[in-house]
Amino acid sequence: MLTFDVVGTLIDFETGILDYVQGKSKAASAQAILEAYAIAEDRQHHETPRLPFPSMMAPMYREMAAKLGLPDAEEDVQGFRLSIPRWPAFPDAVAALKRLRKHFRLVAMTNSDNWALSHFAETLEQPFDDLVTAEDVGWNKPDPQVFAYVRGRQSVQGFKFNDFLHVAQSQYHDIAVAKRLGYHVCWIQRRKNKPGSGATPAVENVVIPDYHFATLAELADAAEAGR
Repeated sequence: MLTFDVVGTLIDFETGILDYVQGKSKAASAQAILEAYAIAEDRQHHETPRLPFPSMMAPMYREMAAKLGLPDAEEDVQGFRLSIPRWPAFPDAVAALKRLRKHFRLVAMTNSDNWALSHFAETLEQPFDDLVTAEDVGWNKPDPQVFAYVRGRQSVQGFKFNDFLHVAQSQYHDIAVAKRLGYHVCWIQRRKNKPGSGATPAVENVVIPDYHFATLAELADAAEAGR
């Protein structure tokens, strides 16, 4: 069974963020926008660790607006969250998920709320056998309670701990905690060969995963080859 982080692994949230913010102002560079988002997200995760990330986006936008000189009328603030349905999938995600679903149960495991995940799942052409959100759990990754909730939920389908492979982009939200808890882990390094950590909060130490690919298509290739 494969459990998936969704935003950043399957959904290209950095492009979604840039499309919205650069539509409001061309003054800030892409790197500055993504770094401002990452800093604001890290702060909100510590202040409100039980809120799904779409509920964090208004205060995050306000912090970004103050730093980057963005318009901060209420329409601008609320529009940031409302841009979620337009966030695109990574180019390889839909096809790779279809390939993986032939061999594995696919479970979404996301810090989104149910509203946001419904849009992401539609964008991804409904690949999941089960859906779990921070709204369901009452906590966000990297809190271990999210993993415990998903594991318990899948146990009724007969899946044991060693049956799980957690697939994610974020060292901050997913890879480090999953590895610490003893999961098999696959890191999809979407920012390979790009500077910095983009819109994902930075980590001091990169955790070595069990599997490491730059794209989801590479994971699908490996699965089909039996690696």
